[in-house]
Amino acid sequence: MKKTTRRKEMLLKGIAMLLILILAAAACRHEIRTLLTSGKVDSESAMVQSIMDKTATPGVAILSATGGKTEFKTYGYADKAQDKEVTADSLFELGSTTKAFTALAVIMLQNQGALAYTDDVSQYLPEFAPTYKGGKVKITINQLLSHTSGIPSWSIRLIPEGSDKEQLAATIHKISSLALDTNPGSAYQYATVNYDILAAIIERVTGRSYQDYVTQQILKPLGMNDSYFSTGQEWKPEKLAQGYRVFFGKSMAYDAPRYYGNIAAGYLVTNLKDLQHWVNAQMGSGEVPDNLRKAIQQSHEPDLRTTGHEAENQFYAFGWSQDRETRVIRHSGINPNYSSQAIIDPERKEGVFVLANLNSTAPTLIAQNIYDQMQGQPMETFKYDDTYILMDGIGSLLVVLTVIGIAFKLIRLAGGRSDFATEKGIRRQKIKARVTLFIRALLLLLVLGWPFLVNYNYTMISVWMSYSVLLWMGLASISCVLSMILAGRHWR
Repeated sequence: MKKTTRRKEMLLKGIAMLLILILAAAACRHEIRTLLTSGKVDSESAMVQSIMDKTATPGVAILSATGGKTEFKTYGYADKAQDKEVTADSLFELGSTTKAFTALAVIMLQNQGALAYTDDVSQYLPEFAPTYKGGKVKITINQLLSHTSGIPSWSIRLIPEGSDKEQLAATIHKISSLALDTNPGSAYQYATVNYDILAAIIERVTGRSYQDYVTQQILKPLGMNDSYFSTGQEWKPEKLAQGYRVFFGKSMAYDAPRYYGNIAAGYLVTNLKDLQHWVNAQMGSGEVPDNLRKAIQQSHEPDLRTTGHEAENQFYAFGWSQDRETRVIRHSGINPNYSSQAIIDPERKEGVFVLANLNSTAPTLIAQNIYDQMQGQPMETFKYDDTYILMDGIGSLLVVLTVIGIAFKLIRLAGGRSDFATEKGIRRQKIKARVTLFIRALLLLLVLGWPFLVNYNYTMISVWMSYSVLLWMGLASISCVLSMILAGRHWR
């Protein structure tokens, strides 16, 4: 009789698990289809549409320049709710492709004699006093420009949220006594706050706000009249594309928090029409004032002894990642609800700049394929390669599985002690209960603590990652508590 009962229980559990997998697959069919399929492309348009579909990107704007001609192409929606399509006038936040503008401002100030690359940062910001292995160290402007300051990448989480003009000073205060990961100048480590420190130096040297200085000295002279820095204080222009984030494989409108203290590293807002002037200037074309033309040229020819070496043939300087052999410059940009990618070959006068209104690797994938096509190379068959949609897919699947698990536990709680439990010896049940409680407690700590294990925090998770990750964390915590309650029944 016991054998028959046990077989029935095993059969029911097997059926339940099969149903769970079927329901999970149905709920996450978009993510699963994306994971298992490749988009075969035979044209640029098909390639872009394939990548947009697989990364859930609502809208994309593309600038391509080759053979002395510049072309704009737009896809999808600037605002899905209003059926507003992307145009060449649509404005997007750039993310980290903003850094090249900040670096250019520093170069211009160096050319004017207002500062020197070798200057100690504390010369301009006395409150800035980082340490390495317990001792105070000197960080130079050059090291900030090349991400060799030793400031850790995770320092981005120290940037305070806020839209008032004091947030840049607050950012500097947060990192002023930071313990460095490496001795300044000894190693490359990308840290977005390096460029926030540069913004503070620009303000101290010029006596003007960072955004006013860059607007008057760079944007306006280049004819980038629609472009501006998003501080959170401005009115949203009609041309601004709505930003999105991904949830369960779909893009959802998302208005991210403002970070005035980070505008120099990621919050220039622009469009294709303005970027045409920027890209042309990088290629030595168009009407560019002499001081700007000289500074741009200098940004492409850094002293290799002071650059940040990303890879064997790749170095970082002046807001650009540059190939040592081809001299091609590139940079990607990711904000919580926008992304971008620039690839420019100043010598061949070819370039691509891609904008998107979702934090996605879609612009990077698209830009690389278009640039490869310019070089006479075939566009690669698209393969799943988007970190953000991958995280969402995993989070979505875990949410479904966790919800089903919670449902089973609630049923068990409502039903009281199971026959299976009462048939076992009391001592064995106590041991099992204690082991279960211990394991679930560890799992609960892991669920709640994993962001800190990777140098994140809950704010970073809530701002940057898919809602599905946050939802799973909450549900997983509930599931662990329910398991502990169930195990506690047999504790005594």
